[in-house]
Amino acid sequence: MATFEGRFTDVQGLRIAVVVARFNDLVTAKLLSGCLDCLGRHGIDTSAESSQLDVAWVPGSFELPLVSQQLARSGRYQVVITLGAVIRGDTPHFDVVVAEASKGIASVSRETGVPVIFGVLTTDTMQQALERAGIKSNLGWSYALQALEMGSLVKALPAA
Repeated sequence: MATFEGRFTDVQGLRIAVVVARFNDLVTAKLLSGCLDCLGRHGIDTSAESSQLDVAWVPGSFELPLVSQQLARSGRYQVVITLGAVIRGDTPHFDVVVAEASKGIASVSRETGVPVIFGVLTTDTMQQALERAGIKSNLGWSYALQALEMGSLVKALPAA
């Protein structure tokens, strides 16, 4: 019996793309900060000159799948992290954006074979979003850990 698990170390060959939604950037900038902090502490070069990490900004969470797809298809990255924040309002717009972003991001991962981390907060209030982006804990850190684990896990799996 073979057992496959991802690791948080040995990241020297790992290339990561982060796609961040600008809408609700008060929240997404904090998620990005937590994400970069985690990646840096685990050995990923997060400097402006990094050859391991690229960050792309998109207008909102609805646009995350398209840019993630292009980056995943490029063959340049072993993992893509998406960061967004969709906060419920008084209209059904929330449901539409969340549904399309989540389906689109999952589809990119399945179609390309590149792990795409779903780092889109879906909350009822701005306060809840801020709590998840740094007031209580920063889920950006968790999304980065997921990326490291999935990047190394997929590399360890037998070729198809």
